[in-house]
Amino acid sequence: MKHERWKPSVTVAAIIESGGRFLLVEEETPEGLMLNQPAGHLDEGESPLAAVARETLEETARPFVPEALVGVYMARFQRPSRDEDVTYLRLAFCGQAGEAMAGQALDKGIVRTLWLSLDELRASSARHRSPLLLQCVEDYVAGRRLPLDAIHVDPSVRQPLIKA
Repeated sequence: MKHERWKPSVTVAAIIESGGRFLLVEEETPEGLMLNQPAGHLDEGESPLAAVARETLEETARPFVPEALVGVYMARFQRPSRDEDVTYLRLAFCGQAGEAMAGQALDKGIVRTLWLSLDELRASSARHRSPLLLQCVEDYVAGRRLPLDAIHVDPSVRQPLIKA
């Protein structure tokens, strides 16, 4: 019998701060309207940097340029009603976002974007989609930064090596 290898769900998240406020999205989830950083799944053949720029644009209509890796995070949740048990591996980046692009629709399920202070974020933890949201921001505020070149994406991600 072949055993299925366990794999986490790899996601990226953007930490965007301006004037002491953080850009978040309010999104529809099975648990109701929740708050999150602009975030989403890493697609096949995509680098983490490309993924965080794409997800931020899709969810906020703003271009995003990552400047540093804040950290790598893991969390697990279960939703018994849907027989779900998911472990997320999140790469969180900080950087600069441009102005919202006029006419750019927000991704399906995203209701709106909003800016919250750290105190407002802490006070709204019951509405956080992930326990990682606040931890990522706390690490950002503490000054945690890793250079982007700490992430290496081999060309085989886009053009797989063929092994006999």
